[in-house]
Amino acid sequence: MTGNRLIALDAARTLAVVCMVIFHFTFDLALFGFIDPGTMSQPFWYYFARMIAGSFLFLSGISLWLAHGQGIRWTAFWKRWLMIAAGAALVTTASLWLVPGGPIWFGILHAIAVASLLGLIALRLPWPVTLALAAVIFAAAWGPRFTAFDPLWLVWTGLAEMRPMMGDYVPLIPWAAPALAGVAIAKAFRLDRARGSQPSPFVHRLTFAGRHSLIIYLIHQPILFGLFNLYIWATS
Repeated sequence: MTGNRLIALDAARTLAVVCMVIFHFTFDLALFGFIDPGTMSQPFWYYFARMIAGSFLFLSGISLWLAHGQGIRWTAFWKRWLMIAAGAALVTTASLWLVPGGPIWFGILHAIAVASLLGLIALRLPWPVTLALAAVIFAAAWGPRFTAFDPLWLVWTGLAEMRPMMGDYVPLIPWAAPALAGVAIAKAFRLDRARGSQPSPFVHRLTFAGRHSLIIYLIHQPILFGLFNLYIWATS
């Protein structure tokens, strides 16, 4: 730990952020016509994107237990939750004009926000029960779908028969599963009791992205879009 932070968690989140930037950089290369437009539909990139989303959700579950496993600190919880919810609202608003594939009504930040609320319940459940619930939610992704869940206001469930057109779509079924699994694993291994040596300045700098993943998530694509447009303008 350093202060209230677990360095290994910051390092894992940093790796997830780096992978996210790599994915979106490659996506932008295809979008701007620098590589084959069909690149992102290849299996590698398909599963790479899902690995990244699952990692962020899993780590959010671990973080929830580290922060509130010994008692929910409501002020801290709602402060963090409102930041994530505001980020999700910003993404939705910006996506109305900027995101190919349709507005993002329920993306990764929306999923983290709602999964955090579910996680409050999981904090008080025995960890095997939480892990079993995660398995059920994950398995439900292969279960039946229902037209009653097709309306846009129910898009967050993941139970719709028709998949909505979105640039990023991370419904609770199955994506609440890795978040709950993170809570269960952190509780099972009592990661709130973990201790580590003080990190070196190099390690502290190296994990900067993990400590500031939300702001990096929000700004990295506008920066990449700006750089690509600047390059095109400068070379035209």
